[in-house]
Amino acid sequence: MSDSAEDKSASVADNRARSRFELPVNGGVAFLRYERTDDALTLIHTEVPPALRGHHVGEALVKAALEAGRSAGLRIVALCPFVRAYMRKHPPPQ
Repeated sequence: MSDSAEDKSASVADNRARSRFELPVNGGVAFLRYERTDDALTLIHTEVPPALRGHHVGEALVKAALEAGRSAGLRIVALCPFVRAYMRKHPPPQ
């Protein structure tokens, strides 16, 4: 398994029917649950199965979600503590 969030973020899928970004890895599925409105993407909860932790899976989910929201012109609302921590470490480009 590659340990790069960059490699994994390309495999993240937006499952709009379930309101979550999903990343299948090694038989498991990690996800980032969200709510989307006309003007905002609210990132609620990140779930990474224990066997996948420590392999940048959560980071890949957040990176893909932020890119999707920003490319759609949505305001990002981070309720999930993991997402907030990621955003502190990786501020948006100016």
